[in-house]
Amino acid sequence: MNSSRAWLVWGAAVVAYVVAVLQRSSLGVSGVEAQHIFGISASTLSTLAVVQLIVYAGLQIPVGVLLDRVGPRALIVAGGVLLVVGQSVVALAPPHIGVAIVGRVLVGAGDAMTFISVIRLLPAWFRGPILPQISQWTGNVGQLGQVLSAVPLSIVLHGSGWQPAFLGAAGLSVVAVALVVVVVRDSPLGRPAESAGTTWRDAGRQLGESIRRPGTRLGFWSHFVTQSSGTVFSLLWGVPFLVGALGFTATQASGMLTLLVASGVVAGPVLGLLTARFPLRRSNLVLGIVSALGVTWTVLLAWPGQPPQWLAFVLVVVLGVGGPGSLIGFDFARSFNPMRSLGVANGIVNVGGFLASFVMMFLIGVVLDQLDAARVAGGAPSDLFSFESFRVAFLVQYVVVGGGVVCLVLERRRTRRLLHLEEGIQVAPLWVALNRRWQSRRRRSS
Repeated sequence: MNSSRAWLVWGAAVVAYVVAVLQRSSLGVSGVEAQHIFGISASTLSTLAVVQLIVYAGLQIPVGVLLDRVGPRALIVAGGVLLVVGQSVVALAPPHIGVAIVGRVLVGAGDAMTFISVIRLLPAWFRGPILPQISQWTGNVGQLGQVLSAVPLSIVLHGSGWQPAFLGAAGLSVVAVALVVVVVRDSPLGRPAESAGTTWRDAGRQLGESIRRPGTRLGFWSHFVTQSSGTVFSLLWGVPFLVGALGFTATQASGMLTLLVASGVVAGPVLGLLTARFPLRRSNLVLGIVSALGVTWTVLLAWPGQPPQWLAFVLVVVLGVGGPGSLIGFDFARSFNPMRSLGVANGIVNVGGFLASFVMMFLIGVVLDQLDAARVAGGAPSDLFSFESFRVAFLVQYVVVGGGVVCLVLERRRTRRLLHLEEGIQVAPLWVALNRRWQSRRRRSS
């Protein structure tokens, strides 16, 4: 099944995902301009990004249920249309934040339909050990959308202005939608694999079963702890931190976001190989990535005085590894769920990282505003994006991610205890083993 047609379908779907990531991350490179255009505070700016992510995260499970009913192609197309409308609204918005928020809500809704739909395509078109690697390649290639926002979009934004930049981004989604309509099919048979005839009652039952599977929850917390820090950095607070706190130019800051993506592109295939070769040690990979993130952030934030710029480069490289690391969560979903409910399982997992991200984004903005207000009340000039303010605000990550690590460890214990992984159960049929154990428990209790 790993035919040339499969690669063509994958390529077209990934283009749609690349463009969706461009739309998602467009605010990250335009945050300073947005603050000036709309005359908003740091907490309001964070709200603009948070609303988008709330919509994204809130729609993951409904979209997952719908995905198992209608198939990925229809949702990728619908998501692309919403992205076109959303970015057009942002481009043409008057200097009033309310209209821009509506646009970002539409962007979040369109983005919510794209990634898990692309991931849902993969098992229908690919088989064997290459599947975890394809998942990694999908996530890594998709992050090229951040490069497009960090370089071409940023150049147009600073050279031609707000409207040409965002209307141009909307035009790319038009191209992506057309490509998906022409090339992508749900499966070699042309219909959603194993989803025909699924009723809403069946979908609801599959949602409940998927949530009850400890492996699905393990995927959720894996995504929660690995993806969130890099998302917060790339989507909103990275450029203000690099420019305002560490003294980078706007061009250098955009280049740093490109480095973040490049780091993920390099790390992704390695993580894919490790995931495929050591499937019973996937959670160890997740915990190792989180540990590296924690150590790097601690060194930078605890640095006496102004940290050197080379340390920011190290941070960005480590943050880049978190992106492909979060895809391990989807590998848990695939291992512990049957094909018929894989869409909703992927939706559950994908909520994790974005839930953590919008909580941290908002709290960081609130802390920055409070610290700046206290500074001004004390007679000092306003310095919203100073390093001392970010040093305190970024401590929010330790609370949110730390709580996620505790939950991850607990779910890992439940999963191993239930499935007796120490006895060498193979990963591919894990969901089958899980169902058998549930059935035996039901018989004993009845």
